[in-house]
Amino acid sequence: LCSDQVFIRRVYLDVTGTLPEPQDVRKFLQNNRPNKRTMLIDSLMEHKEFAEYWSLKWSDLLRVKAEFPINLWPNAVQAYHRWIQNAIETNMPYDKFARELLTSSGSNFRVPQVNFYRAIQGTEPESIANAAALTFMGLRLDKLPKRNQDGMISLFSRVGYKSTAEWKEEIVFLDPAKTESFKALLPDGTSIQVPQGKDPRVAFADWLITSKNPWFAKNIVNRIWAWLLGRGIIHAPDDIRPDNPAVYPEVLDYLQKELVKNDYDLQHIYRLILNSHTYQQSPIPQSDDPKAESMFACYPVRQLDAEVLIDALCKITGSSETYLSLIPEPFSFVPQEQRSIGLADGSITSQFLEMFGRPARDTGLESERKNNPTDAQRLHLLNSTHIQNKITKSRVLLTPPKYPKTPMTANAKAARNAKTSKAARAKAAKAARAAKAARKKKRLPIEMLYLRI
Repeated sequence: LCSDQVFIRRVYLDVTGTLPEPQDVRKFLQNNRPNKRTMLIDSLMEHKEFAEYWSLKWSDLLRVKAEFPINLWPNAVQAYHRWIQNAIETNMPYDKFARELLTSSGSNFRVPQVNFYRAIQGTEPESIANAAALTFMGLRLDKLPKRNQDGMISLFSRVGYKSTAEWKEEIVFLDPAKTESFKALLPDGTSIQVPQGKDPRVAFADWLITSKNPWFAKNIVNRIWAWLLGRGIIHAPDDIRPDNPAVYPEVLDYLQKELVKNDYDLQHIYRLILNSHTYQQSPIPQSDDPKAESMFACYPVRQLDAEVLIDALCKITGSSETYLSLIPEPFSFVPQEQRSIGLADGSITSQFLEMFGRPARDTGLESERKNNPTDAQRLHLLNSTHIQNKITKSRVLLTPPKYPKTPMTANAKAARNAKTSKAARAKAAKAARAAKAARKKKRLPIEMLYLRI
């Protein structure tokens, strides 16, 4: 297993998207209880930052963005993001979460869930079916047989959109002219009869949200595994298909069953993974086998999310970040103390966030987020005016920390005095003062910040 020092930093970053405070680190390291890691995990999942950070993950997947090509507008973005964050804070069962997104109707400003239908590039049934399959099944719709694709698309053929007098507001509704009964082929090849007058989206949700569905539970537990460990048991996590098998099917099956058995409690899945030996492994490889990483033989060393990285830099330097948006104020106003992980709108960005791989939130694909280091990123961290300004203007870094002095014993004092003459002590004190003055002038190298997992 990894050391306690490594674990506390890792779990803080992975669960809350923030660095631990020094006093929290000391308290954890001094705790001798055998279950202290489990206690820390439980404690972190009660933090407000847990809901804030995991709202970021869901906002990427659900394409929460005010401007092109999604065009939700800030009113809808804020309502949608608040609904997502509240669902995470209250630990809404995942089956209820999915059903509300799939079956809601109304104003996208007043019924936040309907923004699932608004945050799609296109209003045609095929675009909606593609988004539903990707989000809730981890499935690329074009991987299904054509008949199955057409059957799923038909279940969204009655969804309509209507503008209102309010700028950018839209009503998502079922077309009242289409009420006839029809037969549809589902993604697994089974056929259902949608009764006259019934919402076909409800019929789809009824089929999707069952313990026997081959995609629903598998998709979300695999995604959470990938979010915490860098890659899915099925990888990529949004490309589940028969010819892309799981590396550990028995683990995936166990997590699926645990989710269903615990009434779709996602926090239960987080705890299972975070408390596992796999998650708590050392990052030092024990083998040179190229398959070791994909088989989770050690904890994968990976770059922090762009939002987490800039928040860590701001926290360490005591600075804030400047953001940009195509949307004018007051719609895009960002308070100075705003953390990047808490930004609701994917349209509000910065040069740093874009350089370090923040997703555009255009497709909902996991591959939109780029967490692979680049030369441009390395140069930015080492030698950019952006980072150097944060360091040189930081009162936090230029103020040396005050550590409590450990009192010397009488014997130690006598030994020191015997070895050190008065002249030597004066010379050493002068050198120490000169070194302290030099440190104040010197820029802190970025390597000292240790911002990679």
